[in-house]
Amino acid sequence: MYVPAPFSVPDTEELHALINAHPLGVLVANTPNGLDANHIPFELDAKEGEHGMLRAHVARSNPIWQDIKDGDEVLVVFRGEEAYVTPNWFPSKHEFHRQVPTWNYKVVHLHGKIRIRDDERFVRGMVARLTRTHEASQPTPWKMTDAPAEYIDTMLKAILGMEIEVTKITGKFKLSQNRELRDRLSLGAALIAQGEIALGQATLDAIKEEQS
Repeated sequence: MYVPAPFSVPDTEELHALINAHPLGVLVANTPNGLDANHIPFELDAKEGEHGMLRAHVARSNPIWQDIKDGDEVLVVFRGEEAYVTPNWFPSKHEFHRQVPTWNYKVVHLHGKIRIRDDERFVRGMVARLTRTHEASQPTPWKMTDAPAEYIDTMLKAILGMEIEVTKITGKFKLSQNRELRDRLSLGAALIAQGEIALGQATLDAIKEEQS
């Protein structure tokens, strides 16, 4: 991934925070049948290994687990907030007319070595943790025990697990850090005004962090 210096994010904790907030990742693997991409919700264990460990599960009917082997290098992409940016939001455009449209976004790329886990205990534990995490905000969180045990057993047999030892993590938060302060302030306010609140606030927070 091309990362100009103004957009680089060296803080691993900040990158892990994006993954936890947007856990649906894109698993990209180079298989005998060519490049393959799968959209999968991941669990991140930030404390395991030098850069963390990713865990997930896929349907047994998905050929990806047969097209890769333990130790293969893979890429997982996590994307946060993103939005189109019009030049009209920049005060400098109205003065000099030297701005063009762009797109701002937050993204994290993780490289790592994959391992298939065809292990019922591993899969059951991971599904239970994912369920607790993502059901926590519900008024009445669903639990695996809400369904008949034989039904859950059947569903678990239809999936298998995978874990990825992260060997490299790269973050790119493109928030117009390479532009004038007045343009960035205007951009943040414009994004918030049109409902892109998280990205607009991130734009303003980046300015505050630089000035602190």
